[in-house]
Amino acid sequence: MFPIRDHNPSERTPYVTYSLIIANLVMFVLTTPWLLGWTELWSRLALYPVAVVNGQYMWGLVTHMFLHAGLMHFGGNMLFLFIFGDNLEDQMGHGGFLGFYLASGLAAAAAQIASNPFEGVPMVGASGAIAGVMGGYLLMFPKARVDVLAIIIIIIKIFTIPAWVMLGLWFLLQVFGSFALMGSEGVAYWAHAGGFIAGIVLTVPLFLRRGGPRFWNRTHGLPPHPATQYSRSRIPEVRR
Repeated sequence: MFPIRDHNPSERTPYVTYSLIIANLVMFVLTTPWLLGWTELWSRLALYPVAVVNGQYMWGLVTHMFLHAGLMHFGGNMLFLFIFGDNLEDQMGHGGFLGFYLASGLAAAAAQIASNPFEGVPMVGASGAIAGVMGGYLLMFPKARVDVLAIIIIIIKIFTIPAWVMLGLWFLLQVFGSFALMGSEGVAYWAHAGGFIAGIVLTVPLFLRRGGPRFWNRTHGLPPHPATQYSRSRIPEVRR
């Protein structure tokens, strides 16, 4: 089950969100072996926790956010950024959102390094920064409707659920992975969980400026503007 869109339109063009997606795409093309294949650049710009602890390759704290380990990794991250990023940028402004995004990514990296400071395996991906975007979205729009695509064995169906359900389940999976799997799958669960929490914390000032709980009371947890209405998708059931 994964999100495909929300019903929360932005009221201005999300230039930073689009620019981040383009920047990630450019770096993906430049560093993917079956494209331009500059794998040395990928290795140079990745984040190595043990190196950072020793004061080396410090640029990796930022540059790792623009690298990915494969097509699914890249595509999934950009889908989440596309769905949730525009609304936070709408609320924070372009410059504020860029600072928020980078700060969330740094906090996510710090969480991952703290979990295993002597790890020599490179860490890459925008997941931590985007987890921060998801945390901020949860605080601002907990009841925004999100369409998720569920694939149940042979049935494909789109469901609409509140953002707090989808994002809350995602966060619980990251916490479970952090303690139960301990990165055995090659996934930086601590970065995801840390970025998500950082995103909530960093969004609190904006939330309070909007009125805090009164903002929720006014909007009932929904976006403060009419929701996007989509025609009901008809996805045929595939049976084997």
